[in-house]
Amino acid sequence: MARTNGGKARPARQISLPELTAFDAERLEIGRDYDAMAFVERDFTDQDASDARFLECRLVRCCVEGLSMRRARVLGCLLAEVHGASVDFSDSVWRDSQMTGGRLGAMTLAGATWAGIRLRGVKLGFVNLAAARLEDVVFEDCEIGGLDASAARLSSVAFIDCSVQELNVDEATLSKVDLSGARLRTLVGIESLRGAIVSHEQLLDLAPQLAAQLGVEVRRD
Repeated sequence: MARTNGGKARPARQISLPELTAFDAERLEIGRDYDAMAFVERDFTDQDASDARFLECRLVRCCVEGLSMRRARVLGCLLAEVHGASVDFSDSVWRDSQMTGGRLGAMTLAGATWAGIRLRGVKLGFVNLAAARLEDVVFEDCEIGGLDASAARLSSVAFIDCSVQELNVDEATLSKVDLSGARLRTLVGIESLRGAIVSHEQLLDLAPQLAAQLGVEVRRD
């Protein structure tokens, strides 16, 4: 169950997919439109699908090592158990899509737009969201090594039962960003936390950094 920022549970948005056509080509193509297609257990290592459009597609157990989808549009899609050391989604646009399971070493989304996106049970080494725009995005039961949201705009973003080794929100703009369900190890850009929601325990952990940011000296009794 996903949660609203007010704490009430709500069902996660379901992706309704039409009857799909199996992808039978050898390679993805730049600028190609892929409508209602199923990509199952395909190897897209080092392929280039920049400027392509994926509408109501399903990618299942695919290798995306070195795949470039720069400026691609991903609309109403489901990605399940995809894996690879690195994938480039820079400046892409994603709407009403889900990613479940799988493992990605590095996912580059610099300058990307995400709206209505759900990630569940995904293991991510490093996520580059620098200067990206996220609205109505949920990370649930995810393991994230580093998440760089510097200079990004985040609105109605929630972390539910996630671990995040390092979160960077330096110069980011936050609105209703719920961090209370994230186990944070390191936070960068504490001065940009306005608009975030944190738990009481997190607030205690952040107290020394908040005091330093405000120039408050704390003396032991």
